[in-house]
Amino acid sequence: MFAYALHWMECSDMNAMMARDNESVRPATPVFCVEDQRDIAGSLQGDGEAYARLVRRYQGEIARQMGRFTRDRAVLEELVQEVFVEAYMSLPGYKQKAPFLHWLRRIATRTGYRHWKKTARQWKENVELSDTLADPKVYSEPSEAAEYLYGLLEQLNPADRLVLTLLYFEECDTYEIAERMGWSRTLVKVRAFRARNHLRNLLEQAGFRKEAV
Repeated sequence: MFAYALHWMECSDMNAMMARDNESVRPATPVFCVEDQRDIAGSLQGDGEAYARLVRRYQGEIARQMGRFTRDRAVLEELVQEVFVEAYMSLPGYKQKAPFLHWLRRIATRTGYRHWKKTARQWKENVELSDTLADPKVYSEPSEAAEYLYGLLEQLNPADRLVLTLLYFEECDTYEIAERMGWSRTLVKVRAFRARNHLRNLLEQAGFRKEAV
């Protein structure tokens, strides 16, 4: 886990870090689900069951995505519900330029981001990192290391944390991150570069070095 975390820090050159974003390659033409189109039309006409089918179809996907933003089961359920409520309220503005799930993920990402911004204020009242997290070398199990890394990520500001989560956990490219958040790709790259440096500094402050891997 820590070797993986430091892998993020390996490349200080922003262009190399974003090498997977090939300027000449854009996503293929999106494929739309006929069932989605039918249920969206029904939902817009007031058919509650049509929207219920959309929820059932994608609630698992959205729950997995929102699991990136919280480990609290009750909070997770609230976030998933918030995503689908916001999606329902925003449905008249859905232009079907992208598949419904893609549009839904944008709402989910922004919902999770708002949650992090809200909870980030609580972290400012907590004690220092060295007092909240033990020496990383004491973690021998992957689950324990993952818990430690999660704690480190919580020390980042919400925007930086979001960029790293989307890049490395959800494996989004900078095009998709920019589309989900309404940011420019340049801003995504700058935030990713800054976030990786910050995370590396946190690891070093906690007493962890690459040679310890």
